[in-house]
Amino acid sequence: MRVISGQQGGLRLKPVPAKQTRPTTDKVKESIFNVIGPYFDGGQALDLFAGSGALGIEALSRGMDRCVFIDAQHPAIQTIRQNLSHTNLSERASVFKNDSLRGLQALISKGETFQLLLIDPPYAKAELYIKEALAKIDASGVLEEGGLIVCETASSSELASFPTLQIIRTEQYGETKITIYERVNDYEASC
Repeated sequence: MRVISGQQGGLRLKPVPAKQTRPTTDKVKESIFNVIGPYFDGGQALDLFAGSGALGIEALSRGMDRCVFIDAQHPAIQTIRQNLSHTNLSERASVFKNDSLRGLQALISKGETFQLLLIDPPYAKAELYIKEALAKIDASGVLEEGGLIVCETASSSELASFPTLQIIRTEQYGETKITIYERVNDYEASC
């Protein structure tokens, strides 16, 4: 597992020990960022169910100014901090140990906004977690207009659009499915 491209491209990342998470493969990560970027001119990202932090670190390496990482497991939080330190990105990151949906709600309550949301929950409950997260995002201003959401699920998962969150692309890589949403304004959503 490594950072694919950008300032920290090529640096190796540690996985979360004891197989407590399922890391996004380098091939899938590279494909995701080739679709949504491949590079960014600043902005804020949010990595929910962050695991090792590989997706958020990739976004930082490719030009995002800041990334917030949220995961509920202590070993994941330790791994994220180690990976941020190793890639010299700690100063551009905030790391929170919290249930991802509660963490998302806390950010909404604080009035935080993001241009990119990365949602990669455990596959067993991915559709449920993502549906809850998307409902919160749809009902709030946490994702800026034109902002993107990348959801990673099992290939058999089917996700739906929401009033202001439109699916703009889906890709399948073996047992992994990527669904990309864009935040549209209320007028566009009603057309």
